[in-house]
Amino acid sequence: MTGGVDLFLDSNVLLYAAGGKAEAPEKHARAVDVLMMDFGLSSQVLAEFYVNATRKGPAPLSPEIAMEWVTQLSKKPCQPLDAAVVKAGIELSQRYRTSYWDGAILAAAKRLGAKTVYSEVMNDGQDYDGVRVINPFIGGEDS
Repeated sequence: MTGGVDLFLDSNVLLYAAGGKAEAPEKHARAVDVLMMDFGLSSQVLAEFYVNATRKGPAPLSPEIAMEWVTQLSKKPCQPLDAAVVKAGIELSQRYRTSYWDGAILAAAKRLGAKTVYSEVMNDGQDYDGVRVINPFIGGEDS
């Protein structure tokens, strides 16, 4: 895909950056800091971000504001969700007993060349076939 990246972001990090200031100010501040790093993502992450940003939380984003976020985020290296990523996601989800959606994120990260995924929902510190997951809200580690 587009040049390699070391860091891949899951949608939960983006959601804290876009709308978590009131309900989770520490996570919001950390997520905003993370957005200053070089990172990649996937079309799946962009879709999850949009859907959840416009539906969840005490103050969901308007569809227009969420679309502005997607437009800006899509300037980063972005792995499309193609048939190869879907198949690799299925294989990873079966091997590591995760949800398909987490498997697809791991497969997309691997396709982009990322060694690290920042995610709040996957197992912090676990290596999934060469991609290590870090919860950026608990460790203070920057990659």
